[in-house]
Amino acid sequence: MDPGDTRELLIAGLGRRGFLRAATAVSTAGTAAALLTGGGAQAAAPVTTFPEKILQPGKGQIHGRHYLPSLPEQVRWGYVPSLTGEPVLRMRSGETVTVDSVSHEGLLEDQGRDPVAYFERHGVPADQVLQDAVAIARDYTRTTRNFDVDGPHVVTGPIHVEGAQPGDVLKIEMLSLLPRVPYGIVSSRHGKGALARQTGGSAPAGITLDEVMPPVSTDGRSTGDPLQYGNVSLFTPIRRGNQGVLNGILPQGTSGEVAFPLKPHMGMMGVAFASGDALTATTLNSIPPTLGGGNIDINLLGQGSTFYLPVFAEGALFYTGDPHLAMGNGEVALTAMEGSLRTTFRLTVCKKGSGDAPSVAFHYPFAETPDVWVAVGLSDPDGIQNGQGNDLNIAMRRAVVNALDFLEHDLGMDRAVAYAYLSAAANFEVSQVVDRTVGVHGVIDKSHFTHGHHA
Repeated sequence: MDPGDTRELLIAGLGRRGFLRAATAVSTAGTAAALLTGGGAQAAAPVTTFPEKILQPGKGQIHGRHYLPSLPEQVRWGYVPSLTGEPVLRMRSGETVTVDSVSHEGLLEDQGRDPVAYFERHGVPADQVLQDAVAIARDYTRTTRNFDVDGPHVVTGPIHVEGAQPGDVLKIEMLSLLPRVPYGIVSSRHGKGALARQTGGSAPAGITLDEVMPPVSTDGRSTGDPLQYGNVSLFTPIRRGNQGVLNGILPQGTSGEVAFPLKPHMGMMGVAFASGDALTATTLNSIPPTLGGGNIDINLLGQGSTFYLPVFAEGALFYTGDPHLAMGNGEVALTAMEGSLRTTFRLTVCKKGSGDAPSVAFHYPFAETPDVWVAVGLSDPDGIQNGQGNDLNIAMRRAVVNALDFLEHDLGMDRAVAYAYLSAAANFEVSQVVDRTVGVHGVIDKSHFTHGHHA
């Protein structure tokens, strides 16, 4: 179905004129490939059309063989599963699963922990707020929330994938990503982001206190009340632009606006990596990415991409969260354009020697899209277990080494030639600088290579 031919999507009948004017359609670019239904059998799935209403839990298109909602008992708020986490779903390798992910924005304590009231202030009627978001904000009791310590993310899972053992790779294919609502939020919070004030109150190296964002004068963290912290959250509606492209909309001054295209992707995809003696163990905080993936925040990982992760626990224990509608490299203000997505994954176990996964992926996250290979580098790949480092130089070096290893061991290049090639033709991009552990990813164009493509 051509997006331009579909009727007004997702928000027909919102009933609030200002909101309806600003958000006249929600969809996502591209179509889903045929989905595997499990057992190795190929089966044609419906081509991805775009949701014609708010995607409440269980309603509308569900492409996967399995379906996992985000109910209060199926999520961890601010923490990822441990190596011994109890699965909320079990599935076989090669099967598909559709996850209704929930954005944390609009639910958090500095926003009132009441999404109905929060979004109503921005013209969204109560019946157009996601029911699972309301339930999580109201009924989540698995842990006691501490806004100043916990991660913000609503983490759904873990999923046990049959046959996965430590030493394997979990291959994660993004088959479809459907926005569940026609709006998102971009947030900046005191003490976080690229221009954050340091813990002691000074400016970080390279800028002055006057250049800190949000401005120091609005910092109310000393009150201990998140509602008084002075954090900034910008409600960002979606509107259809030229050729049916869907754009996020932000104000430009008092009368103009800035429109930028959506690029849906999951910010968080991971497997259990660390142990923890409690659900809120510091080693399980959802903010820093690790060798097990997690809050990886790479904007290339949208529909049609594949993410490879080394497995550390029986069953892999896959989890996801932090859905993004759009994100620039660096994610400088703190968050992307956050918004809930319905994502369908195919999860496949890859064994050593099978040729089913890049060699790098057996010890480090790696990714690819139809057009590029993506070598990942992290500044502190064990998360918070041995202190915390956020040196972009370290992340850059690791991305280069991982790219070299891939070019040498998987594509057969001489290492010195590969090093020269990366300098001449590859792009190394800052994934994000806001997750305590910062990231760089090297982008290698597949069209440069006449053979040896990894399938």
